[in-house]
Amino acid sequence: MYYVDRKQIEARLHAMPALAQGMQALASDWQGSLLQGLAQERALHLAVESVTDIGSYLIDAFIMRDASSYEDILDIIHGEGVYPGELHETLIELVKLRKPLVQQYYEWPREELHALTPVLPSILLSFATAIEDYMAREASN
Repeated sequence: MYYVDRKQIEARLHAMPALAQGMQALASDWQGSLLQGLAQERALHLAVESVTDIGSYLIDAFIMRDASSYEDILDIIHGEGVYPGELHETLIELVKLRKPLVQQYYEWPREELHALTPVLPSILLSFATAIEDYMAREASN
């Protein structure tokens, strides 16, 4: 029997709709203001952290191989069938934003709408659904 920290995973899953809604609002009314740029940065950063946190909890819970990078977290859970393949490329692109968002934030082009911002709302919601489905499948085994 594995220990799955459902409370921590669910807390992050419950944040996904708000992130999706915020990104959708930003993308639909993008003006390139400083406030919008900062909000976009934060939303992208929270999306990265949420996806990788959930992945890490699943890796630990189901004793999957250790991850060597943030991208590897996604490769591992994707390889284990946690989420469908059509989400993988976009989620990898998202996770690759972690370093620029966290370490090179002073170079981030805040006035530009990032290409992932309008795409991520549906991806994040699909990812959340896939995680819930995976956990339900594993609970029934």
